[in-house]
Amino acid sequence: MDKNNKQHSVFIAVTLTLTFSGLAGDAQASNEQRFADYGPLKTYAQSPLQSNALTPLVRSGFSHAPDTVELYATGTIASVWAHTEDYSADYYQNDLSIGGYWQLNNQWALELDYTWRFAANNRLDTLTKAFHDWFGIGQNGRDEVDDHSFDISVPQYGVEIHDFEGETISNAFSLYSSYQIVENKHHGLSVGGSLYFNYVGSGPFKTSNFEQALQLNYSYRTGKHSIYTLLGVSYRHNDEVLAQIKYNKFAFATGVSYQYQISPKHRFLTEVHVYEGASDATSDLSKPSTEFLLGYRYHTKRGAVELSMIENVFNMDNSTDIAFTVGYRHRM
Repeated sequence: MDKNNKQHSVFIAVTLTLTFSGLAGDAQASNEQRFADYGPLKTYAQSPLQSNALTPLVRSGFSHAPDTVELYATGTIASVWAHTEDYSADYYQNDLSIGGYWQLNNQWALELDYTWRFAANNRLDTLTKAFHDWFGIGQNGRDEVDDHSFDISVPQYGVEIHDFEGETISNAFSLYSSYQIVENKHHGLSVGGSLYFNYVGSGPFKTSNFEQALQLNYSYRTGKHSIYTLLGVSYRHNDEVLAQIKYNKFAFATGVSYQYQISPKHRFLTEVHVYEGASDATSDLSKPSTEFLLGYRYHTKRGAVELSMIENVFNMDNSTDIAFTVGYRHRM
């Protein structure tokens, strides 16, 4: 096993250990605690192709009390590093998202979201190299290029984009609606649909595309433990989304999230997202992208602060190297 695989094996082992160590207790949560449940992390896909298209989120299969309104804002910094015979990518992407969720009644809910994704120097190369050196892990070619670069090269489609710091990568609005199918004390099942419009008016990532998605959300909870699952599919009519790279018309997504209530104010969360390869452009981009997440949520009286880290696994050249997200969610 090479050093990079050892790094990801250690990360997975830590994730699974923390996940299942919480399964010892089974105290019943109060109705107030259930009402305050914020569900899975509000963390978006970070794999380069999936993050710049409509990719379903892991969501709760449970509804909230009628007329519940949640406002949220999140920020993410990510480092993309990929180098194969077919393509290469070395850049930073950053996300700012704001949105609102409204539980209309016992069955229907709506969510409106805006996400701006842009290229800016977040200095993660320095942190990543220091981490690799500290644990004796190979740099996988990072030490052979300049730090803080902004380069994408896909010769198959004549894509050569360089020095694009400061450019908008995507500028997207999405509308999500869900319908509650089944809900009781332990089980929740809902179906949802999304409409998504991404418009970048100028620059190397200029685009205008409209996409749709359907997803099924199933959740189970007992005591301090909650599990949320996703099965979704997205459709896009325009097959060129990011830098003229050809996207597939359909893409499937699945995911699972586990939440453990440490105390009334503290939650530990871990998630796994698996996205179908978004493109047949090259051998690696056509492979599934897998993201592991570790998260922590702190509950205030009317809101929650979330922190999460995303680490790619299995296919190193089809997903973001590492990403960090911080967000705040407020209930009214």
